[in-house]
Amino acid sequence: MNSPMSIIAKRYATALTYFLTIICLATSNWVSAKETLRVLTWDGYADNEVVSAFEQRFDATIERTLVTSDDDLWQKINSGSYDVFAVNTAELQRYIDQGLSKPINMANIPNHAQQLPRFQNLQAIPGLVRQNDTYAIPYTYSEMGLIYNRKLVKTAPQSMAAMWDAAYRGRVLAFNTSNHNFSLVGLLLGVPNPFRMTAPQLQQTARELVKLRRNVLTFYATAEEATRLFAKYDIALIFGNYGTQQLKALREAGADIGYVIPREGALAWLDCWAISRNSLKQELAEKWINYTLEKTVSERLSLQHGLANTISASVTDSTQNNPIIWLEPTLNPLTRKTLWDRIISGEAPEAF
Repeated sequence: MNSPMSIIAKRYATALTYFLTIICLATSNWVSAKETLRVLTWDGYADNEVVSAFEQRFDATIERTLVTSDDDLWQKINSGSYDVFAVNTAELQRYIDQGLSKPINMANIPNHAQQLPRFQNLQAIPGLVRQNDTYAIPYTYSEMGLIYNRKLVKTAPQSMAAMWDAAYRGRVLAFNTSNHNFSLVGLLLGVPNPFRMTAPQLQQTARELVKLRRNVLTFYATAEEATRLFAKYDIALIFGNYGTQQLKALREAGADIGYVIPREGALAWLDCWAISRNSLKQELAEKWINYTLEKTVSERLSLQHGLANTISASVTDSTQNNPIIWLEPTLNPLTRKTLWDRIISGEAPEAF
């Protein structure tokens, strides 16, 4: 017969074993829990293969959210919770101004040394560095030229003004965004700086965009959507917001298209990776940025998605002599957005 002391000892040992088992299980789960990185990006910048390889190598989980315009990106960063996001150098400025992004530790981005010479000196690229702090790393770029249907447009157009030609009524695809559309019309109107227009200039531009609305079948959001619409309807002209990425998608779909840089010049963007102010995973975010600058990952941008990358030089259709106008921060972006919302809602020219 067991003594009372023996029974107590056994019960104590059992309780202790149970307690230790719970601690071990909890610790095991805690150790094996994967970090989650929230990536806000554009279509093609972080496809399934790229994401899967990162997750396996770094034992992490990627939560990927896609954006369809700079307006969409701004709204999501201001209302959501993300770690790393893709933004062009012009738009980046208001994120820095509003404290929505934070500096990157360049010691954690050794692959920057592999980037093409034009991207080596980050100080020389307007908008990336402030007070010796680096806020973004270049990833991909393109000009926004004019795509035309060779079956419907027999002579290559020379200007974006072709989108207003009555011969193409209902056969134009334009992009649903406020900033680029106002700057585009500013170029056509000969405004000295289309990124910093006065109130009267914005009003005049708004009236021109209402006229464009009459020619537009619809305002598209993604390159994929534009490709579907081109296949379904007799589209003559497309404002190529996604540049060479759109060319590749359309040609792979069998479209007989041409591409021009208009005589007044084409707007061009340089998209970069930046880290959100709210990120608690800065080191993981920097691992992501560094990973995307690996040669095979960056070259996938070009091979699979038709985008230029910052690691290897690429030959595209944009080797034309007309000027390229790199995007700059816009004056009063919220005013442009308000006017744009009124334009696409159907207001008449006389309302502006």
